[in-house]
This record gives sequence, structure tokens and C-alpha cells, in this order.
Amino acid sequence: MLYLGFKVLHILAVVLFLGNIITGIFWKEHADRSRDPRIIAHALAGIIAADRLFTIPGVLLITLAGISTAMSAHLPLLHTGWIFWGIVLFALSGVAFMGWLAPIQRRMLKLMQAGVASGQPDWAEYQKLSRGWAFWGAVALLLPLAAMVLMVLKPPLRGL
Repeated sequence: MLYLGFKVLHILAVVLFLGNIITGIFWKEHADRSRDPRIIAHALAGIIAADRLFTIPGVLLITLAGISTAMSAHLPLLHTGWIFWGIVLFALSGVAFMGWLAPIQRRMLKLMQAGVASGQPDWAEYQKLSRGWAFWGAVALLLPLAAMVLMVLKPPLRGL
């Protein structure tokens, strides 16, 4: 029963985590189509707030519940290939998010806030940042999606 409780928490955290990322992509693209720096700044501020409220706690809950699930099932984390590689993919996603995506989000927000204040947004710089955001966002989304596939399919991969 303990195993199932941890598994439910783990799956709930994954849904929360991935759902927030996917929803953030939708709202940014929706705001960008408006070409209104106020709307874009508002959407970016909301995405950043949602990361604090959902993504970061989701990471913690995914990690804690995932480790607890594996331990309660007596699965060695680093020697069970699908768990090990899932952890690697999830960690790389975190590196992409913290190293590139989050800083780009903050820069885009400041740029649009400055554009609202001046009435002259720097669209060329915003588009450049937006392309980087799209790339690192794809990395930060596709890696945990791949980890989720590993967790569901449990392929016979080698761990450490």
C-alpha cells in the first residue's frame, strides 16, 4: 500500500510538472501573437510565477516520491536502468531550465517591461531571446517526457 501511495504522488507530481511547462508554452505563444508588450510581460510574469508555484515544487515532489516509490519496491535506483536513465534525463532537464531557460525568461520579462515603459519594445532582441527560449524550453520539456516514457515502459536498459 505504501508503494502505491508513493506512486500516486509521483504521478501527480509529473502531471503537475509537465502540465505547467506545456501550459506556459501555450500562454507565451498566445501572448506573443498579440504583439502587445503589456500582454507579453504579463504572460511572462505569470509563467515565472507558475514555475515557482508548480514547476519547482513539482521537481521536489517528483524526486522525493520517485525515490520513495523505488525504495518501497526494493528497486536499486542506480542499478535499475530505466530509473537511472530517467534520473539522468530529469537532471539534464533541470540543468537546461536553471542554466538557460529561466535566465532567458527573466531577460524577456525585463525587456518587455522596459518596452512598456518606453513605448518602444526592442522586438529584434525579444525575437532573439524568444528563439533561445523555444530551444531550451523544448529541451526542458522533451527530456522529462522521455524520462516519463522510460518510467512507463521500463525497458531493459543498463544502469550503473
